Amino acid sequence: MNGVLDALNNEYLKVTFIKVEAESFPDISERYSISAVPTFVFTKGGQVVERLDGANVPELRKRIGQLASSLGVVASPAPQVPGEDLDTRLKRLTTSAPVILFMKGTADEPRCGFSRQAIALLREHNSAFSTFNILTDNDVRQGLKKFSDWPTYPQLYVNGEFFGGIDVMKEMDKEGELGPQLPKAKSLEERLKELINRSPIILFMKGCPETPRCGFSRTITQLLSDSNIKFDSFDILEDEEVRQGLKTFSDWPTYPQLYIKGELMGGLEIVKEMLASGELQKMATGS
Repeated sequence: MNGVLDALNNEYLKVTFIKVEAESFPDISERYSISAVPTFVFTKGGQVVERLDGANVPELRKRIGQLASSLGVVASPAPQVPGEDLDTRLKRLTTSAPVILFMKGTADEPRCGFSRQAIALLREHNSAFSTFNILTDNDVRQGLKKFSDWPTYPQLYVNGEFFGGIDVMKEMDKEGELGPQLPKAKSLEERLKELINRSPIILFMKGCPETPRCGFSRTITQLLSDSNIKFDSFDILEDEEVRQGLKTFSDWPTYPQLYIKGELMGGLEIVKEMLASGELQKMATGS
């Protein structure tokens, strides 16, 4: 979440973002009734106006955008690399994601009917896509018209190639040509299968090995490190979808969860038993 907050901090320069470690400041945690991390508390004039529990990045962006808009604050233009000319910047932006739609507004809050229709088409085909709000950056808004040789918005780019606007998207959809060219958004099950096989040994935990965010995660990382077992980790506090989905996927209701070669070993108590018997060390080394 740190990267997400840094990006939001750059986008909304007139909004103040403050990060507080819940365990280090119990009085603040009590004041705002913090029972889980991360929790996002939105205040105005010292009064709480909104809160969000859990690491739900799309919802976080949406709520910050809504609240900022209600205060008359707009996102700042996309950051520009020092010394970068507009043409270079546009090339970077049009290749910043496999599918990117330059539109008026955001995916959750389109600011024109054509942009709304384009988002609906992309979602209808279950496409994985990013967006760029041209209303926040006039240089990009005007420059992309010449760059694409296309005078209107929205504009769709796929793998760095300009496809066209809403009329082209509709025509391609009618001919059955749009869907096959759009990368599909991965299902949760597909994501989980990729994650558990990302490394030979991966620990799904609260926090990271350097800064565990619960006692069980702290204990299991220490046990694995003391046994010289090298492992990858995934912070389930950073992704609420994975946090909830993996419980059902693995049929295991708590964290941490240790996987070896895509197979669930179990939680802390089972890992303790396997280490005591030497079984886990053998599986880790493949002997």
